[in-house]
Amino acid sequence: MPRVSKRQKILEAAALIVKEQGSDALTLDAVAKRAEVSKGGLLYHFSTKQALVEGLVQHMNDIYRENVQELVEEDREEIGKWARSFINVMHDKSGENRTISAGMLAAQGINPELLQPLKDTYADWQHHMEHDGLDQVDATIIRLAVDGLWLSEIFGLGTLPPTLREQVLERLNEQTYKSK
Repeated sequence: MPRVSKRQKILEAAALIVKEQGSDALTLDAVAKRAEVSKGGLLYHFSTKQALVEGLVQHMNDIYRENVQELVEEDREEIGKWARSFINVMHDKSGENRTISAGMLAAQGINPELLQPLKDTYADWQHHMEHDGLDQVDATIIRLAVDGLWLSEIFGLGTLPPTLREQVLERLNEQTYKSK
């Protein structure tokens, strides 16, 4: 198993604090303690709370981009691969990615401008989905449905039973094989 870097430990600790206690509990002292690093070690990687939140958002953005891109590259179909990859990341990675999504919540509470990397990624995904052989409206509905499921799970609002969740994602996936 690869060794986790201090930077990675710090980001994971920060994400857990936000997930478990909210963004108000995110302090440099709390993160250093949770990551089991010195305050100086934390400050070496993130000189301010804003830099830490920016790091969380960038980390989240990188992981989601890599997850979707990997599936796009593996998909051999000509139509709907971007929407399908987006759905399948939600299907396969939502549990492990739920904690890193806390960076988005912290950024919204601290400085919404820090969400710009995610906004750029979503604009890129939307563009790809609209130009991937699916009807633009259908592609957008698929993306918004997946986002809605993701957000409902992050906030614990109307979380679906596992079987229904699976059926919803399968139905959305079926829609990605229908051309314009």
